[in-house]
Amino acid sequence: MNEKELKSMIASILSDMVDEQKTSTETSSKNGQSSASVATSVKPTASSEIEEGVIADITAIDLRKQLLLKNAENPEGLLRIKAYSPARIGVGRAGTRYLTSSTLRFRADHAAAQDAVFSDVSEELVKEMNFVETQTICQSKDEYLTRPDYGRQFDEEMVEVIRKNTTPKAKVQIVVGDGLSSAAIEANIKEVLPSIKQGLKMYGLDFNEVVFVKYCRVPAMDKIGEVTDAEVVCLLVGERPGLVTAESMSAYIAYRPTVGMPEARRTVISNIHKGGTPAVEAGAYIAEVIKKMLDKKKSGIELKEAE
Repeated sequence: MNEKELKSMIASILSDMVDEQKTSTETSSKNGQSSASVATSVKPTASSEIEEGVIADITAIDLRKQLLLKNAENPEGLLRIKAYSPARIGVGRAGTRYLTSSTLRFRADHAAAQDAVFSDVSEELVKEMNFVETQTICQSKDEYLTRPDYGRQFDEEMVEVIRKNTTPKAKVQIVVGDGLSSAAIEANIKEVLPSIKQGLKMYGLDFNEVVFVKYCRVPAMDKIGEVTDAEVVCLLVGERPGLVTAESMSAYIAYRPTVGMPEARRTVISNIHKGGTPAVEAGAYIAEVIKKMLDKKKSGIELKEAE
């Protein structure tokens, strides 16, 4: 199949998707229901745009608002159910198979998840944010994925970079790690860091240098804690992406972390993304948790028990 035939096929698929939606909307309107309540956000580009190589982003569609079941007995009720979950509920079928639109969306979301894992945080962003650049002993993405233990360690050169470019014995040390989703860092970091800083200032606290760790696993924060002798270390890291989102970030926070410490000593704030806890809101909450740790001198399960 040549490029022209491929573009023609894509245009045909997108046209069929719109026709299906129009039929569903018209049926709902005839039943006395508002067409707006069941309208999907599928908006294919014009054929001229497809010829120029521009195709509508199918991942921009909100699955919670998309009605794919033909002749649904209660379309509004189905949409109310879908509004509670990003799961693929009521996706419809063509015989025993999924509809073309559902299959394309699944493949697009899966591709986004793969891209998030295998890509790197852009060097431009790291420089723009003025991060202290470091890297674990991993030498490639493949090594990072196959040797999790390497993502927890730094060589002596990197240890010196951390030591020389951070404030010793700081109250708070912020660390940013790419983790399993570079997309999560690029999508959230510009909003969450100012929010944390503003929240800490309300308590008379602040942080200075932010360490960026390439090929980072969560326990990398423990070594940074030992090197800097910081009282609280907060790691913002990209989480393993799924089909709902590839942009989910988490904050792992610990009071005086040490290499080899039990995981129960970490406090975790997860699902930081536009479809979960927004970055700005998460930043304010992270600042509050850090303040509690400094007051109680505990983290993880111990902090929970002390509340």
